[in-house]
Amino acid sequence: MVKIVVDADIKRGKINKNIYGNFAEHLGRCIYGGFWVGKDSEIPNVDGIRKDVIDALKEIKIPVLRWPGGCFADEYHWKDGIGPYETRPKMVNAHWGGTVENNHFGTHEFFRLCELLGTEPYICGNVGSGTVQEMRQWIEYMTFDGESPMANLRAENGRKEPWKLTYFGVGNENWGCGGNMRPEYYADLYRRYSSYVRNFSGNTVFKIACGPNSDDYNWTEVLMKQAGKFMDGLSLHYYTVPGENWNSKGSATEFTEKDWFITMKKTLRMDELLTRHSSIMDAYDPEKRVALIVDEWGTWFDVEPGTNPGFLYQQNTMRDALVAAVNFNIFHEHCDRVRMANIAQTINVLQAVILTEGSKLVLTPTYHVFNMYKVHQEAELLNLDIKSPEYKYEDESIPQVTATASVDSEGKMHISLCNLNPKVAAEVKCDIRGLKKTKVTGTVLASDKMNAHNTFEEKDNVTIKAFNGAAINDGVLTASLPPMSVVTLEII
Repeated sequence: MVKIVVDADIKRGKINKNIYGNFAEHLGRCIYGGFWVGKDSEIPNVDGIRKDVIDALKEIKIPVLRWPGGCFADEYHWKDGIGPYETRPKMVNAHWGGTVENNHFGTHEFFRLCELLGTEPYICGNVGSGTVQEMRQWIEYMTFDGESPMANLRAENGRKEPWKLTYFGVGNENWGCGGNMRPEYYADLYRRYSSYVRNFSGNTVFKIACGPNSDDYNWTEVLMKQAGKFMDGLSLHYYTVPGENWNSKGSATEFTEKDWFITMKKTLRMDELLTRHSSIMDAYDPEKRVALIVDEWGTWFDVEPGTNPGFLYQQNTMRDALVAAVNFNIFHEHCDRVRMANIAQTINVLQAVILTEGSKLVLTPTYHVFNMYKVHQEAELLNLDIKSPEYKYEDESIPQVTATASVDSEGKMHISLCNLNPKVAAEVKCDIRGLKKTKVTGTVLASDKMNAHNTFEEKDNVTIKAFNGAAINDGVLTASLPPMSVVTLEII
C-alpha cells in the first residue's frame, strides 16, 4: 500500500510553467522537416512552419522554446540566417551529421514560430566561435526600438517593430562542445560576454550562464563564486542513459526489465543532482535569485536502425513517458530553485514529443505526459509526504511510486502519480488534510507492454484515457494504479 498525506493548506511555492519548456536544435530533422517545411511546401504550413506541429504544441501549452542549440549554437552565426532566402549562405552542420543547411530558418522564422505557439523565446548565443560584437549586435537586432544599424537592418528584412526577448543563454556546454573550457576561463568569458547583452528599449534580458554537466559540482562552485552576481540563471544538463557507456546506450524499443529498471534508477538521480547543485548555489545566493535551468534533459538511446547516427532519431515508449513524469515530479519538488526545464528535443530528436515523416505526424507517449501535467503550470505546490513500497529488481530497489500535488488559481487540486513497476499495480491511500474535497476525476497513460509506442501506422497504441480507478470519501482518496502508468487526478 502506498500511503500519501497531502497538506492542502501548506503551499510550498509556485510551479513555474517554464518547467514544461522544450528545446529545438538544428539537429537531424528537428528544424528542417520537423518545424520548418518552407512556404512553398505542399504540407499545410503557416509562413513555412508546419500547421500540424503548431496545433499539437499549442495543445500542451509549451511555455518556452530554446533555440538554436545545443552544440549548434556555438557554431551559429546569426547574420547568415537573415535576409532574402536566396542570399542566405549555406552552412555545414559540423556537429550533427555534417549536413549542409540553407539557413532558411533563422531569427525571423524562430520568432514567428514563437508567436504562433504563444511561447517565450529562449535564444542561446555563440561564445565558442563567436565574438562579443556578434552577440551584442544580435541583441540589438532583436530588441532595439529606434535608429541604429541593427534596428535598420531588421526593418530592411521586413520587421520594423522589435521583438520581446526574455531569455538568453551566453554559450552552451562550454565545458565540452562549446570550447572545452575550464570553469575559471568560462567564468571570465561569461562576465565579459554578458556585459554586452544589453537591455534595449525597455526589454529586460534574463541572462543564463552555461552551468555544469551532470555532477560536475566544481563547475557550479566556480561559476557561482566568480560570476554569480552577473547571471540570472545557471543551466544544468543531465541525460538518462541506461546503457553501459555513450557508445552503447541501448535500444529505445528493444529492452528488458533490467534496462527498464536501470533507466528509472538513473532518471531518479535528477533529484540528487538538483539537491547538491542547489546547495552550492545556496552558499553564494541564499535568496535564490539565480534560477537553476535544466535546459537539456531526457532519455538518450542508440539511434533507430537505418537512420543517420548524427541525427539522434529514437522512438519513444511507455518507458520514456515514465521518465518524463518522474522528472516533472522532481522539478516540482525543487520549484524554489528550478524555474525552467527544456526537454531534448521537441521533434524527431532524442526524447521527442512529436515525430514526423514527410506529411505524417505522430504524438509520442512523452507528448501525452506533457498534456496530462499541464494542469500544474503556475499552480501552487502542495506539501506531500509519500511512503511507497519498493520496486525491487535483483539486489537493487527504488520507490515504486512517485507523486506530486498542486492547487491552481481556481482551487482545483491535481495529484499526479507514477507507478514505476512494469508488472505490479499499486494501491494508493491518500489523506487530504486542510481542505474538504468530495469529487475526483482522472486520466491515465498506461500499457501492457514496456516498449509500447506509437507509429505512423498505429498512432494511438499509447494514448490518454479516462481513469476510473479512484474514489474519495471523508477526505481520504483511494486509487489503484496500473503497472507502469502515469495518472493525473483532479479533485474538487
